[in-house]
Amino acid sequence: MTRTAPGTRTRTGPDDRTTVVVITHNRRDELLRTLALLRRLPERPHVIVTDNASADGTAEAVARDFPEMTLLRPGRNLGALGRNLAVQRVRTPYVAFCDDDSWWEPGSLRRAADLLDARPRLAAVTARIVVEPEGTEDPVVRELRESPLSGPDWLPGPALGSFLAAATVLRTDAFRAGGGFHPGLWLGGEEELLACDLQRQGWWLAYAEELTVHHHASRLRDSTARRVLGLRNTLWFTWLRRPLLPALRRTGHLIRTVPRDAASARAFARATAGLPWVLRQRDPVPPGLERRLAALERARRDSPARRYVG
Repeated sequence: MTRTAPGTRTRTGPDDRTTVVVITHNRRDELLRTLALLRRLPERPHVIVTDNASADGTAEAVARDFPEMTLLRPGRNLGALGRNLAVQRVRTPYVAFCDDDSWWEPGSLRRAADLLDARPRLAAVTARIVVEPEGTEDPVVRELRESPLSGPDWLPGPALGSFLAAATVLRTDAFRAGGGFHPGLWLGGEEELLACDLQRQGWWLAYAEELTVHHHASRLRDSTARRVLGLRNTLWFTWLRRPLLPALRRTGHLIRTVPRDAASARAFARATAGLPWVLRQRDPVPPGLERRLAALERARRDSPARRYVG
């Protein structure tokens, strides 16, 4: 990488600090679009793709059209653990996640690396999300921008209590120290548990307005299945990390407020079936962190981005 002066990076050209990790499953055409956009980034990041046992020719197309990218084929659908598998191959200080239907705006990976370089206790920066093709902000951006959490003055933006994997650059060492994504959750809101454990270790998470990710929601998305997984994992996270009374209150609130339909019933049934392993691994957070989790819970109750619908 070229430099204008010792310790000062140029603002154009390749940047070797960040690897991009993408997981995919049966979304060949959308993935190929995303990879083409990532290939054109001025940072020229190395890209690792984990194909979660696609049956639509995804892996063959990636190997043919993007031979410079690393393709992992675990042979089964690992869900979010496909990211863990990819991070094992990462040799850069930072790792940027995106989904097969999202991509980073040119320059954002460089700026994210700059922010992390300057702040050794910052584990992750989450970007503004623009919904395509409309070009509008995702409703979750307001929630990030108006986070109720306090943090040190050196943070580049509001302190966060969680992050969105498809729009976040993480410090690779922090991701590994936090254990990566938990195998029990598989997929759907899996970031919340890792974010909690990172904060417990003394790391900070922040929103950075100057970073942008574009998201063109997949036409193949099964929103009902994702709702079931998201609600199940919310319940599991609650019982893995929240103290007893907050866990009971959170569970009761969900019982009262989620849609009374078959999808919610499936989510609660699956959450109940997993209680034995959840209770074996239960490790409630200390009071200071619980206060932050409670503040986030209150703020999210009125967020249009946190509805268990679909």
